[in-house]
Amino acid sequence: MRFPVRSRNFGTRIANYMGMLRITIHESEHEMEVQIVLEGRVAGPWATELNRVWAEAFPRLGSRKLVLDLRGVTYADATGKSVLAGICAQGKAELITGTLQSEDLVHQLTVAELQA
Repeated sequence: MRFPVRSRNFGTRIANYMGMLRITIHESEHEMEVQIVLEGRVAGPWATELNRVWAEAFPRLGSRKLVLDLRGVTYADATGKSVLAGICAQGKAELITGTLQSEDLVHQLTVAELQA
């Protein structure tokens, strides 16, 4: 029996298929930034989980810059957008986009921030 070769995006494809959110935090004491990479859906219980992870990570941020990579986000519901807006406001995040979905999400977050 042959098994499929796992590509580096295998976990992302599974997360997208299952409607999950993959959260990866890259932090280094030598680099002056913390990068949070999101892949999948920022919705429902996954938005709550992202909020929990952020509450845990924020105190460790210190003076380092926050980079929020949204290229892998496929969907965000109202709760997810609220959590993302809070992260952006609290962490003064630099946002990375690269897809139409992620660019639209950032536009929605920006409009919501201006209206608040």
